[in-house]
Amino acid sequence: MCDCVFCKIVSGEIPCMKVCEDERTLAFMDIAKDVDGHIVVIPKKHCKNILDCETDLLSALAQTVRRVSLHLTSDCGYEGVNLLNASGECAGQSVPHFHIHVIPRKSGDGIDAWPEFEGAKEDIQTVYERVRM
Repeated sequence: MCDCVFCKIVSGEIPCMKVCEDERTLAFMDIAKDVDGHIVVIPKKHCKNILDCETDLLSALAQTVRRVSLHLTSDCGYEGVNLLNASGECAGQSVPHFHIHVIPRKSGDGIDAWPEFEGAKEDIQTVYERVRM
């Protein structure tokens, strides 16, 4: 996909600060400058979001996310991580290439990475009947 910014990063057309890379995935620094250590992990093969990511590629991506998270907590002085993903425009996905944000955390860092929800509008039993598999 020639207009995809992440595909351009994978191809080397746009430079990035690579944290780690393997044959199927790439992890690089997010340039938003919003949180120290913010890393984005992507599959090298273009897929729009988790809904169209092949199972084996999703597994490879999860392994890279884990590897990056372990590195941050074992080697870089962080105590935990938040993993963030938005799949679909209605969910807030701004780059149409599947990616997971890894946000390194320390106690008392002041980061509020959990959204505030207004509260459920439907009866939980009704929703359960609709979503159970």
